Amino acid sequence: MNNDHSGQFETARTGDPVALARLLVSIPSVNPVLESQGAGESGVAKVCAELLEGWGLDVETAEVAPGRPNVVGRLEGSGGVTLLLNGHLDTVGIQGMSVPPFAAKTLGSRLVGRGACDMKGGVAALLAATYRLAQRGPRPNLLVVLTADEEHASLGMQAFVSSRPSADFAVVCEPTSLAVMPAHKGFVWVKGAFRGRAAHGSLPEEGVDAIRHAALFLGALDRYAAALRSRGRHPLLGYGSVHAGTIHGGSAPSVYPDHCEVQLECRTMPGHEADTVMAELEHVLAGVRTVERALGATLEVTLSRPGTEVSTESPLVQGLVASCEAHGLAAKVAGMTAWVDAAFLNQAGIPAVCFGPGSMAQAHTADEWIETSEIVKCADVLEGFARSLVGRG
Repeated sequence: MNNDHSGQFETARTGDPVALARLLVSIPSVNPVLESQGAGESGVAKVCAELLEGWGLDVETAEVAPGRPNVVGRLEGSGGVTLLLNGHLDTVGIQGMSVPPFAAKTLGSRLVGRGACDMKGGVAALLAATYRLAQRGPRPNLLVVLTADEEHASLGMQAFVSSRPSADFAVVCEPTSLAVMPAHKGFVWVKGAFRGRAAHGSLPEEGVDAIRHAALFLGALDRYAAALRSRGRHPLLGYGSVHAGTIHGGSAPSVYPDHCEVQLECRTMPGHEADTVMAELEHVLAGVRTVERALGATLEVTLSRPGTEVSTESPLVQGLVASCEAHGLAAKVAGMTAWVDAAFLNQAGIPAVCFGPGSMAQAHTADEWIETSEIVKCADVLEGFARSLVGRG
């Protein structure tokens, strides 16, 4: 144990949720893909593994990239049901922060620092619940999964689900302001490459303007966006959407541009797959070609992630709602605004919802913070829900 953190570790090992959060925030774990000087997850993973082992869990660590491990802890329970608690260990970068990123200061009721909200507060809550469950029963079989690289490519969760894990329920402790979130949108990134013909700006009859062609396509997307809204509102997620994230093209003001590249993002409803999105966008492009014969363009999916959902009437959702109410919270069921690793668990056949402390509005911000009371309350709800599962088969 690093001497700088030994005192914090001794306090955190007693299972105190806020002490755990302060310890985790104090250990840098910036994703090195996002910021070249990022420390990665190895330091914080080592500390989490030591805590879990000290509490009696069987712990495995496995690198998903050099120096970037997952931590998986297992605890035998009183019944046949297995509960999976998940959080990610990496954070975004610290450039431009207006508060000390790793001082882990408490200012009034708030814990401040990088990762406090996204999502070391959530990891602290699930660790505190794990400590209590390890101390005494009744408890279900427990699987604690702490993953690397969620902020970039989800290498950690993808590696975990490739091991074919088995669990009956999963809670991903992303910041939800203590709402139960059983659904989230997916996304499809599509690159549009438009080809023109370069010519001097004084010779319009010789040039083909690739930027103009890209603009015609972008304008036609308004009709596609309207069509997405016409399909009916998802009760938790609203509507699908499409927007242009970046556009690059041309070489000089006096030259007709021979190229233009547009990066689109489509936010999708559960069940709206990447192949369908591509077919719909190709249809939009074909419509532009009917009025602009010289248009040359291709579309390509560069990354996609599925939207997923769990029924609001499922035992997972209703069990968390009941635990919230038992601990004095006004239970709320809502849709998650961001894409999260719960999708991989759902695809693997493990029903997964998001529930955690902190607001997504504070994630990644220059003054990132979390209300410490939410960390404490989240740990209480997770413990209560876990104990309610005992006896189910």
